[in-house]
Amino acid sequence: MQTMRSAALVGNPNAGKSALFNALTGARQKIANYPGVTVERKVGRLILPSGEPIELTDLPGSYGLSATSPDEEVTRKVILGEFPGEAAPQVLVVVLDASNLGQHLVFAQEVIALGRPTVIALNMIDLAERDGLVISPAALEQALGVPVIATVAVRRRGLAELSAAIAAAEERPAEHGRPHTSLIERRVTAHAIADGAIVSETARHRLHARLDRLFLHPWLGPLILFGLLFVVFQAVFAGAAPFAAVLQAGVDWISGEVRSNLPQGLARDLLTDGVLAGVGSVVVFLPQIVILFFFILAMEASGYMARAAFLMDRMMARVGLSGRSFIPLLSSFACAVPGIMATRSITDPRDRLTTILIAPLMTCSARLPVYAVIIAAFIPNRNIGGGIGLQGLVLFVLYVIGIIGAMVVALVLRRSVTKGAASGFIMELPKYQLPRARDLGIGLYQRAWIFLRRAGTIILTTTVVLWLLLNFPRAEPGQNQVDASIAGKIANGLAVVVRPIGFNRDIALALIPAMAAREVAVSSLATTYAVADSDETRQATALGDRLRAGWSLATALAFLAWFVFAPQCMSTIAVTRRETNGWKWPGFMMAYLFALAYLFAGLTYWTAVWLGLG
Repeated sequence: MQTMRSAALVGNPNAGKSALFNALTGARQKIANYPGVTVERKVGRLILPSGEPIELTDLPGSYGLSATSPDEEVTRKVILGEFPGEAAPQVLVVVLDASNLGQHLVFAQEVIALGRPTVIALNMIDLAERDGLVISPAALEQALGVPVIATVAVRRRGLAELSAAIAAAEERPAEHGRPHTSLIERRVTAHAIADGAIVSETARHRLHARLDRLFLHPWLGPLILFGLLFVVFQAVFAGAAPFAAVLQAGVDWISGEVRSNLPQGLARDLLTDGVLAGVGSVVVFLPQIVILFFFILAMEASGYMARAAFLMDRMMARVGLSGRSFIPLLSSFACAVPGIMATRSITDPRDRLTTILIAPLMTCSARLPVYAVIIAAFIPNRNIGGGIGLQGLVLFVLYVIGIIGAMVVALVLRRSVTKGAASGFIMELPKYQLPRARDLGIGLYQRAWIFLRRAGTIILTTTVVLWLLLNFPRAEPGQNQVDASIAGKIANGLAVVVRPIGFNRDIALALIPAMAAREVAVSSLATTYAVADSDETRQATALGDRLRAGWSLATALAFLAWFVFAPQCMSTIAVTRRETNGWKWPGFMMAYLFALAYLFAGLTYWTAVWLGLG
C-alpha cells in the first residue's frame, strides 16, 4: 500500500497558519495529541490540483528550531522526523505574516537551510497592503531560493497556486543544506531581505518604522519609558485633586446629614465612624485609580506596551529573567492576582516561580490610596521646577523602589533557590494605532467598578468588623474607647513589635485588617480616629490633618516604606498557593516580604530621625 505524501505548515505564532490550514483542508481534518505530550496535533487532507490527496499537518507556532517550550519542541521533532515511527514531512510550507516580514523571515531561513522541499506562503498580504506596504513575491522568491505564493487565507486567495506549488515542490532539484548561521546573522539577513522585497510603502508605514527605531533604541527607549511613567505619576496627583476634593466633600456632606437626622447612638456611629469614615476614605481615591489606568490602557491599546516589554528584556536578563516575565509583572501593577496567573505563559519553571515570588513587589493599584493619603498629608503640594510636582515625584520614586526591589530579589533568587540561566524571549510587536475612545471607556469603567466593588465588599466588611472590635467592650467614663476595646488590646500587643521602626499603636491596629486588602489600611486608620475622637473633633478634622497631628514625618516615611514591600493581601497569598500547589512558596513569600518591609521601614525611620525629621 502506497504511503500518502505529507506536508506541514510551520511558522511563527500569529502568522495565520490555522486559518490557512482550515482553508486548505476544510472539514477533512482531525485533532489528537502528540505521543507523550499534551500539545494538540491537527492533521487534515489537502486535495492537490491533480486530485491526489496529501496529509497536511498544522504545527504549533515556533520562533526557531532551538526549542524553548513544549510547543516548539514538538515542532522541531516533527520537522526533523524525531518522533518514533513517524517520518518527517516531505514538504515544509513556511507561513509568513506579510506585514511583519523582518521577524518571520528569521525562522524561515532556519527552515530553508535544512535543504528540504520548501514553499513560502506569504500570508495576510491584504493587511500589509492596507497598512501601506506593497511586497514583491518574486523578489522574495529570488532572495530565498524557494517558491513564494501570496495568500489571504480568510478570503481563500492564492490557495490554488499554493496547492500547485506544494505538489511541484518535490520535483524541484534537491538542495544541499545551507550553512547554519547565528541568530544575529539571520536577523540581519531577514531585515535585508524584507527591505529588498518591499516595492513601496506609505508615509504611515515609514512613520511606524521610525517610531520603532526611537522607542526600541537601546538608550533612548528606556529614557522615554521612564519619562512616560514619570508623567503618569505627576498626572495622578495633579489631575485627580479636583475630583477627589468633590468626592471628599460628598462623603462629608452625607456624614453630616446622617449625624443631623439620626439620634445619637451605636447605629449612627456605625454609619458615620464605620461605613462612611472607613469606606469613604478609600472611595475618594477613585480619580487617582481612573487616571492611572487611563494611561496604562492607552499604552496597551496603542501598541507601546509590547515595546516596553522588549526594552525591559535587557534589564531583566541581568537578574536572571527574560522579557517573558515583563507582562505578568506589568499586570501586577493593576493587581498581583492576575499578574501571578499570567505567569502560566512562562515556559521555564524557575523563571515562572521567580516571577510569582516577586510579583507582589510591583506597586499594585491597592497601594495607591495608601500612598496618596500619606503623601497628601506629609509632602508639600509644590513644584520643584520645570512644572514637576513634589508629590508626584515622591509617588514615582515609590514605584521605582518597588521595581528595583523586585529586580534585586529576582537576582538573589536566581542565584539561590531558583538557580538557573535566563530563558530566551521573542514576542510579536503589534501595530501602532490610536486607542479607541470606546475601548478606553469600557476598560476604565471595568477598573472603576472593580475598585468600587472592593470598597463595597472587602473594605466594607473589614471596616465594620474593625468598628465592632473598637467599640466593644464599652469604655468606662473618662476612659478612651480605643484603649478599652478588643482591637485596642490586640494592637497594644503588636505595637511592641513594630515600635522600634517608628510605628504607633494606631498603625499596628491598621496593619491587621489590611491583610485582607492594602486599601483597608486607610479605612482602618480613618475608623480608628473617628472612634477615638469626640463628635466635634471628628467632624472638623480630616484624616490627613489627624495623621499630621499624630505622626512624625519619619513615621510617615517608614509607613510608606512598609507598604512598598509588605504582602498585605490575602488574595495574593491564596493565588500563589494555587499556582504553586502548596504552602511552601506562599510561606516563603510572606516571610521574605515581611522581613524586607520591617527592615526597610526601620532603616527609613532611623535615617529620618538621624536627619532630624522625627
